[in-house]
Amino acid sequence: MKKLNVGIIGYGWVATAHIPAINASSLGRVTAICSARPLDGGSLSRQYGCDLTVYNDLEVMLANPEIHVVSICSLPSLHVRQAVQAARAGKHLILEKPLALSLKDLRALQQAVRQARVKTCAGFELRYSSQFQTTRAVLEAGVLGKLHYAEVDYYHGIGPWYGQFRWNVKRNEGGSALLSAGCHALDALLFCMDGEVESVMSYNAKSANPIFRGYEYPTTSTTILKFKDGRIGKTAVSIDCLQPYYLHTHLIGSEGSLLDNKFHSNKLGTNKQQWSQLALKLADSGDVSDHPYAAQFEAFFKAIADGKEMPFTNLETAAKTHEIIYAADKSAATGKPVRL
Repeated sequence: MKKLNVGIIGYGWVATAHIPAINASSLGRVTAICSARPLDGGSLSRQYGCDLTVYNDLEVMLANPEIHVVSICSLPSLHVRQAVQAARAGKHLILEKPLALSLKDLRALQQAVRQARVKTCAGFELRYSSQFQTTRAVLEAGVLGKLHYAEVDYYHGIGPWYGQFRWNVKRNEGGSALLSAGCHALDALLFCMDGEVESVMSYNAKSANPIFRGYEYPTTSTTILKFKDGRIGKTAVSIDCLQPYYLHTHLIGSEGSLLDNKFHSNKLGTNKQQWSQLALKLADSGDVSDHPYAAQFEAFFKAIADGKEMPFTNLETAAKTHEIIYAADKSAATGKPVRL
């Protein structure tokens, strides 16, 4: 099959990870970059080992019929407008998170995609990581029995030393600790638990360290999820912690438990006095160069070729995660539980 040509919208930190991951796939290649900043197409072509056309006008790039997919790597406040514009131009979409900063904008994006009938890939790439692909396989094998509790927590200090800090501190770009970064943990929890969430309750706090003073919103939160079938989950987020990156995962089922890369299972008769080890690579970095984009993009391009929806991380799946985040942020603001 002929490769799908991909145009990148916004040339920032995350784009530098998207481009090599797309070019490493068997079905996609980056042929264009659109940026408000002046870029040297020749230099970028040499850097990434591909022929790149640089655009400064998005409409002009979207008018190119040889571009089949766009990857939106711009600031969060631009995501919806650019995605709607690209969908109407008939381009399939790679959507970095957050997809939208409000439920109203999310609904506008969903409507545009449905009307255009384009395929989507949302930026919850942790579902394609070694850790959560293996965890999902363990769950599907019934090793833990039926889950009734899950917690996936996100600890990653995002200070001035980090690439996204300059925009992440702004409410109209980052949104909240859960929306800007902790969404990965919440989405991973939903990937493990499945099922419909009935209500959420969330609480916020903020570090007293002056390093994080620039944040326009609370930088630590804890959210409790109640599922319609009675199960519960918890996601804690701290983007003002001073520690190594840590994505804490603890799943408890009727036949055993899983803790990060360790497990115990009555069903398998493992030693309950000590954990047994799983052969997996833990998600241990917030750096975009370490994200499992390659596996995710390969699956997306294959889905387009097959005329199918993206497995695990399409817009509709990611929209459910965002709906819960908006409800959690509302709960934290009002001090009351919010029903979905």
